[in-house]
Amino acid sequence: MKVLRRIRRRMAAWLILGCLVFYSGFAGMPIQAWAAPDVATPSYIVMEASTGQVICEQDADTRRSPASITKIMTLLIVFDHLGSGRIHLDDLVTTSAHAKSMGGSQVYLEEGETQTLETMIKCIAVASGNDASTAVAEYIAGSESEFVRLMNEKADELGLQNTHFEDCCGLTDSEGHYSSAKDVAVISRELITKHPEIFDYTQIWMEDIEHKTNNGTTVFTLSSTNKLLKQYEWATGLKTGFTSKAMYCLSATAERDGMELIAVLMGAPDSKTRFQDAISLLNYGYSVSQMYRDENKDALPMQKVEGGIEDTLRLTYEGPFEYLDTKGSNLSQIQKEISLPDSVTAPVAEGDAIGEAVYRIDGTRIGSVSILAAQSVDKADYIDYCKKVWIMYLMNR
Repeated sequence: MKVLRRIRRRMAAWLILGCLVFYSGFAGMPIQAWAAPDVATPSYIVMEASTGQVICEQDADTRRSPASITKIMTLLIVFDHLGSGRIHLDDLVTTSAHAKSMGGSQVYLEEGETQTLETMIKCIAVASGNDASTAVAEYIAGSESEFVRLMNEKADELGLQNTHFEDCCGLTDSEGHYSSAKDVAVISRELITKHPEIFDYTQIWMEDIEHKTNNGTTVFTLSSTNKLLKQYEWATGLKTGFTSKAMYCLSATAERDGMELIAVLMGAPDSKTRFQDAISLLNYGYSVSQMYRDENKDALPMQKVEGGIEDTLRLTYEGPFEYLDTKGSNLSQIQKEISLPDSVTAPVAEGDAIGEAVYRIDGTRIGSVSILAAQSVDKADYIDYCKKVWIMYLMNR
């Protein structure tokens, strides 16, 4: 019996040890070893907004009909024009017969009806109004076709290889109107990083506007098409879309613990699946990602200048450094190295690249930030050298 008890104790010990080894193997597994969730949407991508790094994707370069997520580019053009001062939020936009004739999602603008540009933006961002999109396009460019030309120019500027637009709202089922999940993510990123004020509109769940026409004044309630705003606590936007050809599309943005993610889904079989898959993909993105950020506020040394009217110049960082890790790395081990030449030769213009700050983890380079001249230094001429000699003489008297 004693022998039998010893055997049982040994078996129990080996079983416990085996379980601990099994658990520790999973606990020490790199984050990226966990596969992306299995979703029903055929084309998707998850991207971190500040770096543009792709966290996961599937069939993200396939050209598909984008339906109303076309309006993300429309809004980008609108906010670019606002940013340049060419248009203003309180501008009055008049609805044309063509704009009124738009089908699909609409806010029922009447021909000749005027609304402020800001109200029109709400109609686009919240209720996906095709009539409002067309009215704004005509206001900015004179015609929808000219506005579409601006949209395609912007797509070229962003380097999009799988995008071409034929209208400003996505109502068309034309084979010549297409985009991809990856391209939509790039457009979305451009919009939310360059114009974060878009969230003032995409986070509206419900709001009333007034239709003022010859028939009187009526109240119309804008209701958000983005149900994710109620289903996902970190949701911030961005745009839904649907046609029978495109099926259910979504560009979903979210912010959690200071990290912004973009999840684009195209071709989902139904609306419920579209939002459920978006939640799964966003949760996955947050579960495997951690962000390192260096604001680069530390002081830099003065840079020696040869042949200039000044002997040194001030330096500045080009900006902060951001690194998205999806491997479970220990970010406290990131090391920063300042790389600068012994000297530079005048002339030097403000903003010229002088060196770089290089970041490494475990000896592997993970990125860098340029170090720039914070001032200009002109090349010294004969008179400048004479001044220097005279100053040195006076100082040594």
